Amino acid sequence: MATFKEISAADVKTSKSVLNQLVDVIQEDISGSATRKKYQLFVTGGVGPGVTSSIYQTVFDQDFSLQTSNAIFDTTVGLYAKGSPVVSCSSGMDSAGKLLFPSQSMMMREKVDVYQQYAANLLGDASTAFSTPYGSSTSTDQVDAALFLSFKRLFTRDKIKRETFAMRMYYSGTLKESSPHPFGPNLNVTSELDERIYTDFGAASNRRRTFGGEVGDLVDANDTTRSVGLVFYDTGTVVLNVDRIISSSQPVSGVIDAMRSGQVYDVPTGRTVIGGTAHGFYPNSLNPDATFSPDFMVSGSIDDIIDYFTTTRFSSGSLTAATFQNNTNINSTLLFCRATADEFNYSSNPTYTNSANRIVVIDEGQEDVQRSFSFITTVGLFDANDNLLAVAKLSRPIEKNDEKDLTVRVRLDF
Repeated sequence: MATFKEISAADVKTSKSVLNQLVDVIQEDISGSATRKKYQLFVTGGVGPGVTSSIYQTVFDQDFSLQTSNAIFDTTVGLYAKGSPVVSCSSGMDSAGKLLFPSQSMMMREKVDVYQQYAANLLGDASTAFSTPYGSSTSTDQVDAALFLSFKRLFTRDKIKRETFAMRMYYSGTLKESSPHPFGPNLNVTSELDERIYTDFGAASNRRRTFGGEVGDLVDANDTTRSVGLVFYDTGTVVLNVDRIISSSQPVSGVIDAMRSGQVYDVPTGRTVIGGTAHGFYPNSLNPDATFSPDFMVSGSIDDIIDYFTTTRFSSGSLTAATFQNNTNINSTLLFCRATADEFNYSSNPTYTNSANRIVVIDEGQEDVQRSFSFITTVGLFDANDNLLAVAKLSRPIEKNDEKDLTVRVRLDF
């Protein structure tokens, strides 16, 4: 039978440690069509064939169709209900209190709902606006248009470590030269102009907590007084102010999804032109002087907007697009299993008995030349009712005899 010894409270210690893991997301993960999954759940009615779009997209670390792929983060966009893009575009409310918008806009209620959902989860109030820097009451710091990145639990673990987050984006959009017009569409042209690094520098010394946990400001690495977004460390969520992470006042031109029937020039039904007239591109554009914000944020579907940011502003290549360290909290219980000189010096294995079923400690007649000993290989942990709860295996057998004390430290991590 087994040999038991009670572990006293003095032999049980608890400790807490933190394990850090570096997460590195490359540009190709974000910009690649095979690594970015769409969930096209939204469908319009009315004019034309309608528009189908996702509410959000998921970025994977490899082709998402492979079973070995891991989801890195979800991304979507939102608009503040009382912000200037929504107020200037809305035509009022219906009898049910729903915001009304002209047909030239796209998915406006969905963008407002997304913003309110993040505000409710992170700020505790769906009607509250994000601000950069956090807590600012200045109207110019209000985030009217937001790009959200929600990192998965697999990568953030218990939280994002402060002052380790950084991301690379291109501030200026590309005005692509084309013939015969001086400028062509730039919605599908990868930007390589004015590279910016956004980081949470200074967050370790400026600790703040809100409904969604600890929060820090994302700032421009070249000008740390310029706040461009927020990092919610406990939830692994990044909120980016669209009007600050890019040059939002730049002209935008290209073809986007829209509720439109009939073909104009080479623009098929269900699509329309945004911007471009000022540069001789598609003279029938409805908004020739359109800018990235607010025009594109209002007129584009969520898929169109996400496709633009992920494929052009994060660029495409093997450079790091986003990086951070996560925290994994490890709670440990240390149990010191002690065997004094007179304990555990012989085997309790049932096969180590004689014909009378008595444990053989020393062979009969060898009392003067033999010493009792055993080799310890396993420690079992039992409850008060002798139910086995855990088993600890030693890396190698350890000899135990009456001339040595032995302490085996068992560590339980959770």
